[in-house]
This record gives sequence, C-alpha cells and structure tokens, in this order.
Amino acid sequence: MGVYLDSRGAGAVYKKAVQSRYFVDKTRMLAELMPIVERDVSMADMAQAGGKDIRYICITRPRRFGKTVMASMIASFFGMEDSREVFCELAISRHEGFERHLNRHHVISITCSEMPDECVSYGQYIARIKDRLIRDLKRAFPNADVERGDALWDILNALYESGESAEFIFVLDEWDFIYHQEFASDGDKRAFTKFLSMLFKDQPYVEMVYMTGILPIAKYASGSELNMFCEYTMVTEEKYADLFGFTDSEVDMLYAKYEETETGKRNVTREGLRMWYDGYHTRAGERVYNPRSVVLALTNNNLGNYWTSAGPYDELFYYIGANVDEVKQDVGLMLADVPVPARVREYAATSMELRTRDEIFSAMVVYGFLNYENGCVSIPNRELMGKFADMAQKEPSLGNVYRLEKESGRMLRATKAGDTETMAEILQLIHNTESPL
Repeated sequence: MGVYLDSRGAGAVYKKAVQSRYFVDKTRMLAELMPIVERDVSMADMAQAGGKDIRYICITRPRRFGKTVMASMIASFFGMEDSREVFCELAISRHEGFERHLNRHHVISITCSEMPDECVSYGQYIARIKDRLIRDLKRAFPNADVERGDALWDILNALYESGESAEFIFVLDEWDFIYHQEFASDGDKRAFTKFLSMLFKDQPYVEMVYMTGILPIAKYASGSELNMFCEYTMVTEEKYADLFGFTDSEVDMLYAKYEETETGKRNVTREGLRMWYDGYHTRAGERVYNPRSVVLALTNNNLGNYWTSAGPYDELFYYIGANVDEVKQDVGLMLADVPVPARVREYAATSMELRTRDEIFSAMVVYGFLNYENGCVSIPNRELMGKFADMAQKEPSLGNVYRLEKESGRMLRATKAGDTETMAEILQLIHNTESPL
C-alpha cells in the first residue's frame, strides 16, 4: 500500500527467507505477540514487565542474530498486504488466532538503517522518514484532515479521532542506527529520542511497538522519554530468548537437510558447526548458535569465519587496545580457552566511554564478542577466537599473548610425541616472555 504503511517490502523479505534452503520457522513469536495486540495480557505478564507497558517491546541482540527477519515476519503477518501464501504452511497457521490476525492490522514498518542518497545530516535523515510516512497516510486515508506542517503524531491522532479504525502496529528495525552515524551530533541524537517519545508514548493510536537494536535503550535515553519500553536482552531476559539465533535442535534439523541436499563432498560436520558457531547461551542455559554463520557455512559447504564487524563493533577492539593493562591478562586467558570471572551488567555497556575492565566486557557481551555464563566471560567459539587472535597480533602490547597462545598448541603436540627438546625450547620461551599466561 505504501512505503512504510502496509508495505510489500516486508513481505518480500520474509518470503525470500521462507523459500531459502536453510529456513527455520520462528513463527511462534507471532503467537507470543497476539495477546499483546488483543490487550489480553495476564497480571503475571504485567508483573514480569516490571510495571512497564507490555505493548512496547525492544529486542536487543548482536547483529546477525535474526532480528531483521523477525521484524519482516511480524510486519508481513499483521499488515494489510496479503501474505497468506507465505504463512499458510508455517507453524502459526495452526494457531487459533491465525485467521483473526493475518493481514488484519495497519502496520508501519521502518528500516531505520536506510538513508537518503548522500545523506550528510540528521535533518535529511529524519525528513525522509517523516515525508514518506505522511505521504503514505494521506494515500491510505484520503479524507484525513491534514494541514501542512502538522506533526506526525498530530496526524495520527486526528485519524484515530476520526473513527477510521486508525490504530497501528509499529515495527522499527535497527532503531538505534542513527546514533552510530558520524554526522549525528549529541543534539541530533536527543532530537531523535524525543521524536520517538512523541510518536509512541501514551498515544491512543498505538496497538504495539516492536523495535530491534544493539545496545540497551539507556545508551540513548537516560530520562523518561522511552521508559515505557520492555527490553529483552540475551543476557538478562529469558522471554523470546530461543527465538533469536539457532538452538541445538534447529541446527540438527538444518544439518540433516544439508546431508540430504549436498551431493558432492561434504566439508561441514555437525561437530564442526558446534565448534565454530556455538558458544552462546540463553539466560535459561540453552545453547545458541550464530544463525548467519551457520547458514553461510552450510550454503558454502565450508566452515569459515563469516563474522562481520561494523560501526561500534570496531570501537570495542579500540577500547581493549587503549586499556591493555586492565584486560591483557584476561584476554590472554580467554585466548587459552579459560573463562574469566567478570561482573557483567548490560547497562554498563551504555557508558559513552568504556574505562573499566567490567565495562569493556559488558559491552563485548552485548555486541556478541563474548559469552557470559555462570559469572564468567569467555570467547564463544572458533569463529570469534580467530577475531581475538587477529586483535592480539595487531595490538603490540598483546603480541606476547598471541605468541604464547600459539605455542600452547605446539607444546601439546610435543608432549604427546615425547619431543623433550621442543618442550624445553618452549618452556625457555615462556620463562623469558612477560605474559599473564
């Protein structure tokens, strides 16, 4: 119908995902959201939300953990654009609320990482969002009393008051994208936070708001502007935990499909997938795999490093380099596959400058570089172990850490072979090298 309002785009994205060889059905999320849309929420759910409005959902996960596919699924299912063909064979089709909600709601779906061509200012960025959405609303509601200069929330409130059943589900993917752009000043960031607050908070036209991001909301809103949101993170919240990333049973299913369809030499083993891409855990202790890396490994028939870094991710390596004295010993231990005790608090990752050891590790857990379990942080898997090894090579102060980590494997082989000469050589190297290992 429009660019943002009941658009075809979300359906097209999700349809491609469903048709891919290594698709995992996560439509149970829709069953979780139906009671929220229906306002059929129990007191227990409200208590779990800590008194916040359960209609406002913010999912915090590292990149490449399925947030975009989930957002497109939600927009495609609830939105007015016909998507029956996509969902009729999926698990949600057997839910009693399927017909009641499929394509029955107005959905405003915005991918916040999209920008105007040659965008160099926040003004250009936000104008694109406002102009496109106002155009969509005028087209969908031609009788709307809209005057030039009306704010978005004024237009939406006018539509609601007009009795045209103008309630909306908002889906914002990568809502915090603008905060990471170099051209966005502190004032711009505050303006965007206020924009979201005015658009969503206590507004009668809001059926539900579903947002995805990387860092907790506290990173960007220290006051009450966005305090209505219930935040669900990988470390502290069990709800929705198994819906992002792949579980063991889901990877088993995908690997069985790989064995059925890979006609040539199979270069990927099930154990290899565990070693390379497992290592994360939900709060309840369930194992979680990096979904993008698993799919690419099976598709390419190759176990390799598919992790991509962008934007604020690279800052974390900077902070480790700038605080070598604080974290060198722990990085060395983790490179040797030894978990390190840490006090991880996700809010600590929201600090504008990461100065302490625990702040650095908290941020790295939020970004997906480290796993946190039983009070300890560790490097999750071989894929990320390679990233840490690259960092150790590039950071002069960590050079000895990397060198000794490599020598540990050589020592193991020499010990098994009874090669006392090599063992003595490595022991002398360790003795002469200043390192935490």
